[in-house]
Amino acid sequence: MNVSLKCIPDNSVTGYETFRAGSFAFSRCEYFAYIDSPVGEHVMPIDAFLKALMRDIAWGFFYGTVAFDDVFGTTNHYGNVDMFLGTFNEEWVKAERTYSENFRSDELMAVFKAMISDWTNEGFDPFAAPQETGNAWGRKQGNEDALIERKREVAKRMVGIPGDAPLRTDENGYPVNRAFLDVDQEQPVIEAEPGFEDQLYAFNLFGYLSRSDVTWNPSVASVVRQSLFCPTTEEFVLPIAHGNDRVEWFVQLSDHIIWNIEDKHTSAPTATVTMRAGDVAAMPGDIRHKGLSPKRSLLLVWENGSPEIQEMIKNGTVPMVPVTF
Repeated sequence: MNVSLKCIPDNSVTGYETFRAGSFAFSRCEYFAYIDSPVGEHVMPIDAFLKALMRDIAWGFFYGTVAFDDVFGTTNHYGNVDMFLGTFNEEWVKAERTYSENFRSDELMAVFKAMISDWTNEGFDPFAAPQETGNAWGRKQGNEDALIERKREVAKRMVGIPGDAPLRTDENGYPVNRAFLDVDQEQPVIEAEPGFEDQLYAFNLFGYLSRSDVTWNPSVASVVRQSLFCPTTEEFVLPIAHGNDRVEWFVQLSDHIIWNIEDKHTSAPTATVTMRAGDVAAMPGDIRHKGLSPKRSLLLVWENGSPEIQEMIKNGTVPMVPVTF
């Protein structure tokens, strides 16, 4: 394995650098990202590539597979990660054109972070909804490091508790989003019995989410043992297809999301699920899903963060469905 942060200058017209990781090479022009490998070149629109790259970075390669499109992506093995072309695409497999290479997670992450810093122009926020950002096109012009270096909010117990992740307020730079101006911002009143004042806490989850400045980026709002509540706001299209390696639960809190479900291993379409406010669905561990949200919506993602699951994934014993009848 060979991972290098050495940048080979791109052509003098566009001004972007070329990046290498093992046998992969990444370059961009004014409109497209080019992924070169021993089995050939793959091309993606640069805005789609940067939005997917941003999630892969922010999520630390996440649970299982982050598919940038039907051909390219990464699979997390927790400490090391596969980067692949065509591995989960039935036609690429039939053509014997697939390629995968394994990297240490920290080394590949360093390449990805350097790439998104160099390729993201001033005014483009790969975390934001299309109406809230500029475009990714054109020659190199400035950067948006302040935006792409946002830290994913992760609560140890619950946001708002003293010493934990802070609540979002106007004062700490989180105004109410344009789509949620009607969301009640009042915080709950807590009346604890004497002696229990420091053991009871609550916060307005809808108000917290209404102030999110990113889309399709679940943050940990509460933790009970290995049970993680990871709410998020969704608008337009999820920039990746997520092939989970465990079951996760979705609770639709407002509006609706259309989920396109595919076979995890072949990318073949298998179902379309429309979730409206109040709906609950379990996403199995043997599918890929990609969401479309016509209006900015609130979604609660419930994750199992048990460390034992990683070993079950390795030995093939992790359940693919939440319950067997």
